Amino acid sequence: MNSINGKDLLAIGYQQGKILGLALEVLEKHYQEAEHEAVLALMKDLLERPEAFLDHEVLEDLATKMIEEAKEIESTIFLNNSAKEFAVYGAEHIADGAVAQMRTAMKLPVTVAGALMPDAHQGYGLPIGGVLATKNAVIPYGVGVDIGCRMALSIFDITEEDFVRNHDTYKRELIAQTRFGAGHGYHGKHRSEHAVLDRNEFNMTQFIKTLKDKAYSQLGTSGGGNHFVEWGIIEFAEDDQPLNIPKGKYLALLSHSGSRGLGATIAGYYTRLAKELCKLPKEAANLAFLDMNTEAGQEYWLAMNLAGDYASACHQVIHDKLTKAIGGTLLAKVENHHNFAWKEIWNGEEVIVHRKGATPAGKGVMGIIPGSMTAPGFLVRGKGEENAINSASHGAGRQMSRTSAMQNITRQEMQAMLQANGVTLIGAGLDEAPMAYKDINVVMEAQQELVDIVAKFSPKMVRMADDGSKED
Repeated sequence: MNSINGKDLLAIGYQQGKILGLALEVLEKHYQEAEHEAVLALMKDLLERPEAFLDHEVLEDLATKMIEEAKEIESTIFLNNSAKEFAVYGAEHIADGAVAQMRTAMKLPVTVAGALMPDAHQGYGLPIGGVLATKNAVIPYGVGVDIGCRMALSIFDITEEDFVRNHDTYKRELIAQTRFGAGHGYHGKHRSEHAVLDRNEFNMTQFIKTLKDKAYSQLGTSGGGNHFVEWGIIEFAEDDQPLNIPKGKYLALLSHSGSRGLGATIAGYYTRLAKELCKLPKEAANLAFLDMNTEAGQEYWLAMNLAGDYASACHQVIHDKLTKAIGGTLLAKVENHHNFAWKEIWNGEEVIVHRKGATPAGKGVMGIIPGSMTAPGFLVRGKGEENAINSASHGAGRQMSRTSAMQNITRQEMQAMLQANGVTLIGAGLDEAPMAYKDINVVMEAQQELVDIVAKFSPKMVRMADDGSKED
């Protein structure tokens, strides 16, 4: 009786894995009665020359699978053995999972530099709060699903007293001029117009062309998840010359949302394509990249920029509607995005900088870093810190997953916190409760090297999706 086992096959050069299991199955089914040494010699010959067995009546299937696996291994892009060094800000408040994800990204053969922001937490591919500079390659999951997600802030010549006095009017207009919820949009005469819909990129491929109608419908909407539109009071502790705003308190409108279904569909399509074209080891599969010299790389780049400009247009529509509704004079507007890739010069060379949940903070660059629905947000000016790849956090960052927040926070606890902070909430689920987020003050403390605080924004009336947890 033949008694060849896994150890025997390993001894002649087989590796642990699917092929070893299949080989043992074939041996058990067809070679039980064969002479031990002869079968071992046959299996060794098969391992060394599988192409010679493609017509073999018993071993043809196994030989075919061995050749396919060898081709797959051959086409795999391997990671570097060691991770490049990267700067971490606020390390004591960042979970190990996010650091481990960043370390994997730092092993990519295209990686030039990286940094982890103090609001970082685990994501897909790059951690949220991860910044990665690559050479001539773009990573769709390094940008994220909500391409071009951004903050937009409008500051008005309206006093806090006027807001308090006309609270109901501001609430009515906030509800009337915004729309939330995954998949929701405007139809017919309620749709908005914007030049972004006339962009040539909508015609560049049949796939992108099919997304235009949905983009038209969702223009000026905010989706679900952690997206919001809110009224608040912004306080400048001193005059700010670049913005030409004197010291004082002003009513401000702050919005957070991205490219809706357009961006999500583009992200999904090009991530799948990247994974087909760029086979990475399992732990790095979501970091599949597209070479910028390829058609796929250029296509994604154009589609990503279109989605980013579309996200900006959504904010513009919302802010224009509400500015018109309240009749205030706009003193200043600041906008920044945080799920995107940029061509930048770093350390003297052109790189692609991915900021997945990170705010651009080049020298003098303005940005908005929100806290939570009850915690302050901050208007900041970047310091251009090279170790951080000219970046800062994009918010407080989650300390509880959505599931954990819904299981551990009660509606009463959330209401008590809203009341204590004088915040009116319209919509939102428990997954967006303030307690689900890190302390924004601790996060800001950890990035003093990265940004200067220009003004402090205190939320007063927050609108979010009723479904809370859902995003496009």
